[in-house]
Amino acid sequence: MDSVARPSRIAFDINQAQKPVFHALLQARDTFGGATPALVDGDGRTLTYNEMIRASFALGDALKNGTRGGENVGVMLPTGLGAAIAFFALSAFGRVPTMLNFTSGEASLKSALAIAKIRRIVTARRFIEVGKFEELEASLGRLCELVYLEDVRAGLSLGNKLAAVAGMLAPRAVAAKPHPDKPAVILFTSGTEGEPKGVVLSHENLLANVAQVRAHIDLYDSDILFNPLPAFHCFGLNVGILLPLIAGVKVVCHPTPLQPREIVHRIRQTGATILLSTDTFINQYARVGEKEDLASLRLAVCGAERVRDETRALFRRKYEMEILEGYGVTEASPVVAANQIEANRPGSVGRLMAGMQARLEPVEGIANAGLLYVKGPNVMLGYLAADQTGGIEPPPGGWYKTGDVVSLDEDGYVTIRGRMKRFAKIGGETVSLGVVENCAAALWPDNRHAAVALPDGRKGEQIMLVTDAPQARRMELIAWAQNHGVSELAIPRKILIIPDIPVLATGKTDYVAVQKLAAAEAEIASA
Repeated sequence: MDSVARPSRIAFDINQAQKPVFHALLQARDTFGGATPALVDGDGRTLTYNEMIRASFALGDALKNGTRGGENVGVMLPTGLGAAIAFFALSAFGRVPTMLNFTSGEASLKSALAIAKIRRIVTARRFIEVGKFEELEASLGRLCELVYLEDVRAGLSLGNKLAAVAGMLAPRAVAAKPHPDKPAVILFTSGTEGEPKGVVLSHENLLANVAQVRAHIDLYDSDILFNPLPAFHCFGLNVGILLPLIAGVKVVCHPTPLQPREIVHRIRQTGATILLSTDTFINQYARVGEKEDLASLRLAVCGAERVRDETRALFRRKYEMEILEGYGVTEASPVVAANQIEANRPGSVGRLMAGMQARLEPVEGIANAGLLYVKGPNVMLGYLAADQTGGIEPPPGGWYKTGDVVSLDEDGYVTIRGRMKRFAKIGGETVSLGVVENCAAALWPDNRHAAVALPDGRKGEQIMLVTDAPQARRMELIAWAQNHGVSELAIPRKILIIPDIPVLATGKTDYVAVQKLAAAEAEIASA
């Protein structure tokens, strides 16, 4: 596919990040044209750059009443037009959008409200109704003010409308001008292994990562990016919404990744060329779709979790396409490394983004790898202080400890060996729980598997495999491991078969929930 009007790849320039995010949207409008279609909502409604900016000024002027500059304001909306406009509306008037994970449960949401000192949440009545969040709505409403987009639109005053007119005539005079190193958004970590943390990302963090990705992969004027990932997840927000809007790429939003049939139909209908996904979700899309459904795609980019060999093989066989795997963390806005079409090494997560540094610290018992620390313009300002003072705890010296154990080869390719917390100590030996899951996946590729470590009085820890494969048997794992040279220490002591493996909204395995299930089973067995 040939570029129509501009180079397919833009050299990384940190100066591109020296502006507020809303001003980057204004610059994109100036570059690509105000009448250019920018975002397609889940219902097919399409907004141009001009329409998005006008709506942002009108809504932002209404939302600023009762809040102050720099205040954190909650956003609880699915991926789509509402979430995008709410984000830019708050940003345009110097408020900090705080993206709330409505799938995380009441306790986690209340914790987020307290840590971020949120007094107001922007949501929508239709979203509450469709998602059946009435009980959550009532609970959160006792703690802060809920503002509904439908009510705000219906009640726009003459002053709000005049603000929109003024914003269209002199946008840079009307819009707030926070310093690039000031907070632009607050996101919460996925909580895969513990309580979610509030991550504060600056305008520079977000825009630096946008510039890094644009320098790393080809983007064309004719591209259409399909984004079904949640806006409360950094991959879904920055790569799935901000990147395409700033780069002049039309983005098609879908409110949930949990509708595989609807999603493959919309990809075909919209002619999308780039799909953002995770292994869990893209595996589902590949299975339900016909070859023609994904024929328009030229890039399938996956992050958030390891792409399984089975998923790669299915995608390659059915759609004659390679998946590009990347690696990111919320704390890095989020992209740290990614493969490229011309430099795709399956099994790795590719090479680091431009402007980033990495260092590895040795980990006892794990050879030729180390604990990854990263530093760069996309690394967060810090975590919100857990003591609810509103302070920010920056990463020491700018180096973020990822918690991931990786290897780094001479060509710069990063390979994830596992989370630091995803290793077990058995009889003094270090065993990767990821290896256990890989063995199970090789035997039962159509199922999900999660390995966890439990206390063991004799060997320190023992491994339990939790799986939704009804046919899973330990003896088959033993035989497979022996035939493939896998250490017997990687054979789980026990297998727990359950109907479904718990997953988070991002598609990642919910290891907190899995650990509880495994611990309860172990307790029953020992009783």
